[in-house]
Amino acid sequence: MALASISAPKARASLPQMMHPDVQALAACRAGAHVRMAGAVGDDDFAEPALALLREGGVDLGGVETVGGTTGIAVILVGGDGENMITVVPGANGTLQAQRAEDAIAEMTPGDTVMLQLEIPAIAVERALNCARERGVRSILNVAPLTEDAVRLGRMADIVVANETEFELLAGTEIRDAEARRTTLAALHAETGQTFVVTLGGEGAIAIENGRFFSAPGLAIEPVDTVGAGDTFCGYLAAGLDAGLPLSDAMHRAAVAGSLACLKAGAQTAIPLAADIR
Repeated sequence: MALASISAPKARASLPQMMHPDVQALAACRAGAHVRMAGAVGDDDFAEPALALLREGGVDLGGVETVGGTTGIAVILVGGDGENMITVVPGANGTLQAQRAEDAIAEMTPGDTVMLQLEIPAIAVERALNCARERGVRSILNVAPLTEDAVRLGRMADIVVANETEFELLAGTEIRDAEARRTTLAALHAETGQTFVVTLGGEGAIAIENGRFFSAPGLAIEPVDTVGAGDTFCGYLAAGLDAGLPLSDAMHRAAVAGSLACLKAGAQTAIPLAADIR
């Protein structure tokens, strides 16, 4: 099987300025998956360093094109407690057309996995999700960054990954405690039949699939930098499912990976290797 990530590579600027590739794609590679990326970069100075990091990490860049303008950039600020605040400037990400997404899915076969985020235009995400269903390709949508299209697109994926805030938006209700979260998950799952995975920061993650709940605890750590932890979780989750692991096992590996990613500064540099997880 193979895993595709449709999301334009982007440079990530922090203090001091550093550049990293798409963390989910690289995390899936480090988890052992073969990953082909579809997207776009600009013709600026950010493009080649971002692509070089992906290339060195083993990501197949055959689906990435160069367009005029700037490469997408994420400006990341990290506080003293390791928590982060991110501002995304779309750049080339915003140029990805629906046909490009369709072409990427056309190269996949039944049983493959496509991983999507909301850093590219909604029309491209929608086309990819529709084409994936038609071809029997498993679709995983991480509804981040949170956009006005998240609720609509979230109903179209086989598997939806959201953090606590994003899940409240999908559910259309405020969730005050763990019991309310389980009740809301059960109701949404019963309505749509989809698999939902909610990441809970240091508490790990909870999910529902085929009427059953699963949970995966995070590791007890003192975080240095949480940038990339959620992306690392998504990449490892997608790789595990693509390899045929049951959801519970894939979540456990992903939760450990996300925790370990918090122990180093940066995004790409902090992604653990499969051997670290074992």
